Amino acid sequence: MPIKLPSHLPAFDVLSREGVMVMSERQAARQDIRPLRIGLLNLMPKKIQTENQFARLIGATPLQIEFSLIRMSEHQTKNTAAAHMEEFYRPFSEVKATGEKFDGLIITGAPIEHLPFEEVTYWDELCEVFDWTQTHVHSTLGVCWGGMAMIYYFHGVQKHILDAKAFGCFRQKNLAPASHYLRGFSDDCVIPVSRWTEMKQDEIDTVDGLQTLLGNEDTGPCLVEDKAKRGLYIFNHFEYDSGTLKQEYDRDVASGTPINVPSNYYPDDDPSQDPMNRWRSHAHLLYGNWVSELYETTPFDISKIGEKSTDLRG
Repeated sequence: MPIKLPSHLPAFDVLSREGVMVMSERQAARQDIRPLRIGLLNLMPKKIQTENQFARLIGATPLQIEFSLIRMSEHQTKNTAAAHMEEFYRPFSEVKATGEKFDGLIITGAPIEHLPFEEVTYWDELCEVFDWTQTHVHSTLGVCWGGMAMIYYFHGVQKHILDAKAFGCFRQKNLAPASHYLRGFSDDCVIPVSRWTEMKQDEIDTVDGLQTLLGNEDTGPCLVEDKAKRGLYIFNHFEYDSGTLKQEYDRDVASGTPINVPSNYYPDDDPSQDPMNRWRSHAHLLYGNWVSELYETTPFDISKIGEKSTDLRG
């Protein structure tokens, strides 16, 4: 079944042209099932591009998804039209006030890695979000900086500044082949990495209940499961489009920012050639598995989300 989107949201036309199954709200209302409610707390500056990337992945599943766009209440974006934000996004304060619950929530990354978490202007509200997920969200997926912020808030695991940017496509070892989230995964997979910070595996290992599912010796842990908090933390970017690393590289070259050619991305590491997408299939597997886990474990009565008896299976 398709993902339900407002028919005038840009992602509706983009995904329809790509062959992703989408349906209008009117079509969805005629289906006699409860759709999965998944929210996207979008902290990225290019909101529309990020919407498309995540909608593409969760919309490729055979389940009906109701996709909600959420923003921080006071933070104003400078890179997306105000009209788009007003029409399609709700501030977190409004979402919280309604008391509504979600089967899944994705918290994106943000280009603020160099700042200590407590110096981020919306940190206090983001901490409210993290606490709110424990009573109003069945499973939360934190991506890149979003995942680092979650594991820091819940467990005190620090991020560390790198001497050089981890930039390119890096192979990740499948460390938990029996995990429900890694069904169908190969022994290793490639994923885009683009960050100036890292999490350290030995520090994650000191926290009871955290399990690293994917990792690389050079770029560190990639995907961490936190059963107690019903969370997944992914520090890299399965959601990236084929050209996203190229856009970042071209932007830095144009601005004179020192940057290496992204590793294992262009054929022969030659930026004059078209980049190769080596991660698409595993991206769909991971997000499809996450949505499947939501479907299999979330209570049919959405009001019961967050109760102890509805925790994800052990």
